[in-house]
Amino acid sequence: SSLKDSYDNIIVETKNDDTVALITLNRPKALNALNDALMDDLLHATSVLDQNQVRCMVLTGSSKAFAAGADISEMKSKQFEDCYRTDMFAEWQGVSKLKTPIIAAVSGYCLGGGCELAMMCDLMVCSESAKFGQPEINLGVIPGAGGTQRLTRIIGKSKAMYMNLTGEFISADEAYKSGLVAKVFPDDALVEETLKIAQVIASKGQLSVQAAKESVL
Repeated sequence: SSLKDSYDNIIVETKNDDTVALITLNRPKALNALNDALMDDLLHATSVLDQNQVRCMVLTGSSKAFAAGADISEMKSKQFEDCYRTDMFAEWQGVSKLKTPIIAAVSGYCLGGGCELAMMCDLMVCSESAKFGQPEINLGVIPGAGGTQRLTRIIGKSKAMYMNLTGEFISADEAYKSGLVAKVFPDDALVEETLKIAQVIASKGQLSVQAAKESVL
């Protein structure tokens, strides 16, 4: 299959002689809240890119929000039993199963499902304005796509418990010190600096990169 000429909820660009792909979440009015249509676009694009000459992908959002969470308006009519039985977020895990490395470049709010999506990527970098959180507890639910599992493995039990039980956000600096992100860049340099990292990764041997990715994960 091939990339669509355009997507409704994401923007896909290729860089560096088509070896690097930049994917931008594009639901600005909803602060990039993750709905089924956006995730369908993202999973289609990343699956196609994973099978062609692209050696590294970068996933980003807007300056205001990487993604402010799952789209509550789409979820509010669903019952817990239905969500649990259908494994509601199972398809999202496709992002974590790509052979090609993918970097999350986070600016602004990265909350709930947005934080979980970023954690599905192989490494995460952020801007100085980034704010991370798992505020699901404030809605009487818990994270359903990695916020209780991946987050704990990355930053440890106590900090993950703190984020999950209080719903409070952490800053870019706290995220860096906790190991949630690898680098922090000025807001206006985030995408440019992340693309530089992607270009370095893309310059390495493809099989070696894929083997390293599989080994670390």
